Amino acid sequence: MSEEGLPVIPKGDYPLIDADPHFSRVIRYFRFSDIGIWAAVTASAPLLVGLMDYNKYNQISRGVQGTIKGFLFAARQRQSMFGPAPSLFLGVVGGFLIAYQRSSYRFLGYSENAREQAKDLEELSSRAKAGLPIYGTSALNPELQKVAASYSRLAVFKFSVFPLFNFVNHPYHGVDTSKYYK
Repeated sequence: MSEEGLPVIPKGDYPLIDADPHFSRVIRYFRFSDIGIWAAVTASAPLLVGLMDYNKYNQISRGVQGTIKGFLFAARQRQSMFGPAPSLFLGVVGGFLIAYQRSSYRFLGYSENAREQAKDLEELSSRAKAGLPIYGTSALNPELQKVAASYSRLAVFKFSVFPLFNFVNHPYHGVDTSKYYK
């Protein structure tokens, strides 16, 4: 299928595996380091919020120069509006987005991806030998598949603005698929 009209992927330092990987593929190709960063961000979010609260109320009590009135004011104000549960949720979401972005960068060839190349070749070659469509089937018509590909193709670069994932199976992946049929 023609890739005309789709955003062009800037060339990375490593070979391109997939210009628009499906959400489940990106998750399956997570490395242990991605999961470790996800866990570290999740754990650090409540700690950072606690440190910010401590610093904020510590400055308030210092502003009154340690009088009893200032100490009592700071002690009453120690309840954060942004408690541990919301900060933990934001840590989980932020950590997931960082891990997803790191895995997507390997698909695009922006970071070292030898392990992913071997895994990709094995997975898609076995699908080709079994007679299955390489990138799966979709209930959408080809025009809508192309629209979905155009929206999600470079979305990994815009996660800080609007996280958008590829949930559509389509043939627009920017690679030559003949290598999977050998």
